[in-house]
Amino acid sequence: EGNPYTWWVGKANEKHYYWGGSGPGIQKCACGIERNCTDPKYYCNCDADYKQWRKDSGMLSYKEHLPVSQVVVGDLDRPGSEAKVSVGPVRCQGDRNYWNAASFVTSSSYLHFSTFQGETSADISFYFKTSASDGVFLENLGNTDFIKLELKSATEVSFSFDVGNGPVEIVVRSPNPLNDDQWHRVNAERNVKQASLQVDQLPLEVRKAPTEGHTRLELYSQLYVGAAGGQRGFLGCIRSLRMNGVTLDLEERAKVTPGVKPGCSGHCTSYGMYCANGGKCVEKYNGYSCDCSKTAYDGPFCIKDVGAFFEEGMWLRYNFHSPGTSVKDLVSRTLLSSADAEITAPDLSLNKEELSFSFSTTKSPCVLFYVSSYTPDFMAVLVNPTGNLQIRYNLGGTKEPYNIDIDHRNMANGQPHTVNVTRNGRDIVLQLDHYPPTSYSLPATSDIQFNSPKALFLGKVIEIGKIDQDIYKYNTPGFTGCLSRVQFNQIAPLKAALRPTNASSHVHIQGELVESNCGASPLTIPPMSAATDPWHLDSGKVAFVADFPYNGQAIGDGVNRNSAIIGGVIAVVIFTILCTLVFLIRYMFRHKGTYHTNEAKGAESAESADAAIMNNDPNFTETIDESKKEWLI
Repeated sequence: EGNPYTWWVGKANEKHYYWGGSGPGIQKCACGIERNCTDPKYYCNCDADYKQWRKDSGMLSYKEHLPVSQVVVGDLDRPGSEAKVSVGPVRCQGDRNYWNAASFVTSSSYLHFSTFQGETSADISFYFKTSASDGVFLENLGNTDFIKLELKSATEVSFSFDVGNGPVEIVVRSPNPLNDDQWHRVNAERNVKQASLQVDQLPLEVRKAPTEGHTRLELYSQLYVGAAGGQRGFLGCIRSLRMNGVTLDLEERAKVTPGVKPGCSGHCTSYGMYCANGGKCVEKYNGYSCDCSKTAYDGPFCIKDVGAFFEEGMWLRYNFHSPGTSVKDLVSRTLLSSADAEITAPDLSLNKEELSFSFSTTKSPCVLFYVSSYTPDFMAVLVNPTGNLQIRYNLGGTKEPYNIDIDHRNMANGQPHTVNVTRNGRDIVLQLDHYPPTSYSLPATSDIQFNSPKALFLGKVIEIGKIDQDIYKYNTPGFTGCLSRVQFNQIAPLKAALRPTNASSHVHIQGELVESNCGASPLTIPPMSAATDPWHLDSGKVAFVADFPYNGQAIGDGVNRNSAIIGGVIAVVIFTILCTLVFLIRYMFRHKGTYHTNEAKGAESAESADAAIMNNDPNFTETIDESKKEWLI
């Protein structure tokens, strides 16, 4: 019925329903495009539902959607229904000179190359990025002939030349500023018939050559990239400069030229937003990378959850101070604020905390998270016996710990939940799952310093000295389930345990810690509604053995039967009225219809409409363009 059982998740955590050999928006496999599927009624071989194994495969090549981070396969809860999925490696290819770049740091700096040989034809392309409002990109001179490309203003790029018939200038004007410190592409061409200039995807500006006169461009000076002839030079970056098919090596020339640096700093300005979840963008020689060391995430863009499954009785301890580690190092690593870097570890204190993690469990009560101290101070996140979440603070000044009880839903339901707790002085902000943040405040008599933090515990509290009685009871038998992306200030204890980092020596584990992302909540993939979800079953089960408990009340059979009869009668009446209206409209306007068709180019030779669309547009986007649809009006 059009609702897919299977999809894959791409770069932006978006679902995609097309497969190798097909394209975005088509919702078919390669055999559906080529019309040779096992069962011609379907568009994938695997849809045939035969007893023999069938296979769909192909390349996913739309790079805006890659890489593949997850594949979801459904319709497997029937006897004899099986699926095998394999995802191959990401392979990248392209021009190795694409990032050959130079940075011009002064308005008088330039690079020089041998004379440009473009007597009868010139094809020049490059990318630039600048915050300056004007400057010369490149220039080559002759006796009277010349060729020049420049940024005339913040919104204008100029291509000018003279072959002996007088100066000619072509200008492209942009509706938006071009000095926005983002990459922009320039392509200039000249031959004996015409000259053209294009910037980004703006309209191409063309100037016809005179029918009579000179046609050869005669140059004798060196080619200058940047300032030349006393003119204001270019400030910013130029990369991938190609002239008549030859890429100029800007980086090598920049290494021996004052005022010009090889490569281009500022990749993070353009691409730093891809470093997610607090990851830090790090400039590299010809690109950038994301430093995830201060986060609870992993992967090239800091979006991969680091989590683990805890069996009953397992626990993890992270010591804030370990033997051989100076307090000064401790402060710099964990950002535990202190007025004096030379004090001893027990004297450290916290004025604020930031805690975030996700978890899933079916058992309660249990301890999810606990921070102990060398004093009676502690902080805890618990699941109480009724399955509700509780945040508990004891900072001194009060007889009993301060509790925040979240009693509006059962958290021990086996589903992933996210918890974010922020305290700044007396103010506490709590966000649970996708609910709006809620603010709380510590009592007026409570201290606002978390004194002498000692250790962090996950799953169970094993600590010397007096422990809160409720927490002591919740310790047995301990947490069973999944914890993921745990981060307390700058500390990621699970990541320190599962990845070799400088903080790994602070971690002690009881039991076998198995990495898993089962506690990760799909933050950016909202669930499908029951009406459209093909996995939604009346029995309360979905694929992958994920049971969702039903907390409502049963409705009597008599009520169901009467409701069904009434609903059926109403549906029949509405259907009859709609049919009558359709008949009347068609009768009244039977001579006023028009049929519009806008066929994709190449449709005559394509085997199908889908193939024609893909052949016509190599940069096919996720939604098919309106010009490639048909309407019956």
